[in-house]
Amino acid sequence: MSASLTTRRALAAVLAAGALIGAAAMPAAADGHGHGRDNGRNHVRDHDHGRDNGRDNGRDQGRGRDHGRDNGRDNGRDNGRDHRAPSSIAIGEVQNEDGMRGDRFGRALNREWVEVKNTGRHAVNLRGYTLTDEQGNRYRFPDFRLDGRSSVKVHTGQGRNTRHDLYQDRRRQVWDDSDTATLRDDRGNIIDTESWGRRGHHHRNG
Repeated sequence: MSASLTTRRALAAVLAAGALIGAAAMPAAADGHGHGRDNGRNHVRDHDHGRDNGRDNGRDQGRGRDHGRDNGRDNGRDNGRDHRAPSSIAIGEVQNEDGMRGDRFGRALNREWVEVKNTGRHAVNLRGYTLTDEQGNRYRFPDFRLDGRSSVKVHTGQGRNTRHDLYQDRRRQVWDDSDTATLRDDRGNIIDTESWGRRGHHHRNG
């Protein structure tokens, strides 16, 4: 009888000890589970932060692309403007003859000329350049190379072209007592004008 009582007491002690151990383990497990939940929340926050950073980076990249497009547009506008340096080709002296309409052989026409000069150091091919008066009479330069620091006279009459003289091969006077000579390059851009007559000579380099 006493042995059975002793056995029951021992079994009760073992069960009580097991219950105490289980109770102590439950808060730890709960803490571990809560810590896992916190880690999950932090992971979600990190994921959301990464998405925010991605959105910000995307916006910044988009702004960079837009800024590049704006710069490209501005550069395109600047390139569209004429930034061409002033030409070294210009009109020099002008000689117009009075009363040559009665010149029987047209010899006086060659005493009427417009000088075109190259003020630069390098030669320029004047092919395609034009010289016009106020009435629209036009002379187009042939394939002619004008050396640097030199000039050529464009005569109204007929003759043989040389390094210093060119001829329009006309039979009538071109330049009037009051007129304007306009020199254009091979693209049609005005690069120089020379006016005379009503208010004397007036020169404008384009």
